[in-house]
Amino acid sequence: MNEDLIKDTHFIYPSISFCDLVSNFSMFDEFEDKYSYIIELGKKVPDLPDNMRIEKYKVEGCMSQVWMVKGTYRDTNDRIAFAADSDSSIVKGLIFILATIYTGKKISEITEINELTCLEALGLQDRLSVNRRNGFASMINKIRQTS
Repeated sequence: MNEDLIKDTHFIYPSISFCDLVSNFSMFDEFEDKYSYIIELGKKVPDLPDNMRIEKYKVEGCMSQVWMVKGTYRDTNDRIAFAADSDSSIVKGLIFILATIYTGKKISEITEINELTCLEALGLQDRLSVNRRNGFASMINKIRQTS
């Protein structure tokens, strides 16, 4: 990795915790409202610069274009952070959700996270299409490659 390039990257530091996200999602009875909220969350994801939208950072297995750059949390060496972007507003929202799950976690802990449980807590486990779930899994695999 080009460290100069990565240090200038705007990593995703969510303004809310995953627990807060679960609480927010529980306020919505209709999936359409959750879907709209996911799109709103995606607007909080900083755009990845064009020079980082390259094959090296592309997430394979996503129908949408997704790029992800891994790094460490606020200049620590044992906690994860990442920057990511997509050409899909719903996928950008899923990126934000992943950031609430992973950002700041110890690299040694990330394999212990059960993302299916997280999706269930948000009420999304059965609501995402197979293609979206596959893309979600591909992003998780990219994050876990850090450990």
